[in-house]
Amino acid sequence: MFDYKSVGLEASDLKTMYKWMDLGRKIDERMWLLNRAGKIPFVISCQGQEATQIGMAYAMAEGDISSPYYRDLAFVTYMGMTPLDSMLAAFGKRDDINSGGKQMPSHFSKREKGILSQSSPVGTQILHAVGAALALKMDNKPNIAMATVGEGSSNQGDFHEGLNFAGVHDLPFICVIENNKYAISVPNELQYGAEKLSDRAIGYGMHGEHVDGNDPIAMYKAMKEARTRALNGEGATLIEAMCTRMTAHSSDDDDKYRTQDERDALKSLDCNLKFKTFLLEEGIIDEQWLEAIESEHKELVNKATKEAEKAPYPSPEETYTHVYEEGSLNNA
Repeated sequence: MFDYKSVGLEASDLKTMYKWMDLGRKIDERMWLLNRAGKIPFVISCQGQEATQIGMAYAMAEGDISSPYYRDLAFVTYMGMTPLDSMLAAFGKRDDINSGGKQMPSHFSKREKGILSQSSPVGTQILHAVGAALALKMDNKPNIAMATVGEGSSNQGDFHEGLNFAGVHDLPFICVIENNKYAISVPNELQYGAEKLSDRAIGYGMHGEHVDGNDPIAMYKAMKEARTRALNGEGATLIEAMCTRMTAHSSDDDDKYRTQDERDALKSLDCNLKFKTFLLEEGIIDEQWLEAIESEHKELVNKATKEAEKAPYPSPEETYTHVYEEGSLNNA
């Protein structure tokens, strides 16, 4: 792990970071169980990417804008989406804050927390965040806009257009590639020829950073420095965070395209386990503290699950609410 004191973190910060990593994992694990029980239709997991997500979130500030991608459950939980918010969306219930039960799961949004509503086509969230960054610059706001994306989506045209625009206009924008080495079933060697995707930053005229995404402290450092550069008028940053996808692409995927050796090695790459071990070895936490966190998070997730299960589904009359402009035909 990176030296946490050298980047201004205290032991209490590391405990807080682990708590959020663990809560993200616990919500995710419960969703998998609910899916396998036939109670929710679809799960796309953040397991193995919590260190990247909480590390970058911890470096952000109130007023910053985020445009996350579908695998960012731990990130949006830290940013202000509650376990109940996530469960209501997973069950497709009427009170789902993302879409009122109309959108598929993992399409995150929460306006009051600066989380932009997400589109289904991968990579489009980059354009949204770049637009937000332009607005922040024009309004002289002391904030940044950021987007996350998988390494597969970094080969989309939206990625190039968004980063090129951010580079040309020196926008307060940060793009984080959460590189888990697989675009669904396609390994990274069949996705791109570059050694590091962060090297693409040179072509856009921005700073590029290659980070161990399994280390939340290293991720915090990279994000904090990128945010400082942005607010100092030094332009955008592209961060490539190397992390691990612990599960199949989604609950609908059979990941036998990964070799047995790869699947067997996943547990040893678990960022939550590695960070927990580090904190124990450093004497920052102990087993009693961990037991208390386990109990607290189990209670939170149980409560959110029960409330979401009991919550009503949207009524048929709500089918077109917020889908089409109401009254437009009458006013024509």
